[in-house]
Amino acid sequence: MVSEQHISSISPCLSPVDEAKEGMIDHRRTAPATQRNRDPILGVLRRILPPTGLVLEIASGTGEHVAHFAAALPSLRWQPSDPDPIARPSIEAWTAGTENILAPLLLDASAETWPVERVEAIICINMVHISPWAASEGLMVGAARVLTPGGRLFLYGPYLEADVETAPSNLAFDASLRSRDPAWGLRDLAEVSALAAASGLVLAECIAMPANNLTVVFERR
Repeated sequence: MVSEQHISSISPCLSPVDEAKEGMIDHRRTAPATQRNRDPILGVLRRILPPTGLVLEIASGTGEHVAHFAAALPSLRWQPSDPDPIARPSIEAWTAGTENILAPLLLDASAETWPVERVEAIICINMVHISPWAASEGLMVGAARVLTPGGRLFLYGPYLEADVETAPSNLAFDASLRSRDPAWGLRDLAEVSALAAASGLVLAECIAMPANNLTVVFERR
C-alpha cells in the first residue's frame, strides 16, 4: 500500500553540511500535493468530523496532512499510521511535540487486524488509487470494525464516475499509475461504494474538490 504522499522528497530545511554540523538528520519528507490540497480538505473535515474523539489516518505518508489538521482541530486526538518504514520517521518528525497527535502506527489497511480498537472517524487521503484493490477491501472491512456507530470514513482522491467525463489529467494520471504498477489506478466510485456497503458503510456525501478530486464520506450505521 502506497499513498501519494510517498512520492516525495527530503525536506530542504537543512543542507547536508548543516545537518552534519548540528549532528542530526531531518527525517521530514514533503509531498507537493499536500500544500495544494490540505486547506480544501480541512474545510470539509471541519464540517464532518465530531467535535471530540480519536481520528485514525490511514496511509499518513509524509505526515504533513495530520500535522496540519491537528493544529487546526486541537479538540480532536489524531492517530497517524503507515506500513512504510520510511514514512513513519517522517510522520514522527512532522508531528514531534504536538500533544494531540499520537505516535504513528504500523498499519496495513489490507491486514485482517489493525492495531486500534475504536475510533470516531477515519481519514484516508490518496491511497485508494495508489494501492492494490485488496487495500480498499481491507479498508472497508477494518473501518466497519473499528468505527463507532455513526462514525465516518473520509476518502479523498480522483475517481471514475458513470456518466461523468473523466478529466484528461486524471486519465493521464491513471495511465501513469498503471504503468508503474498494474494493480494501481483510478477506481470506479460505484465499485468503491458497493464495497463499502457490503461492510455496512453507507455513502453519506460526495463532494467535488479542486483539481478534479472528490471527497467521499461513508458512515457506519
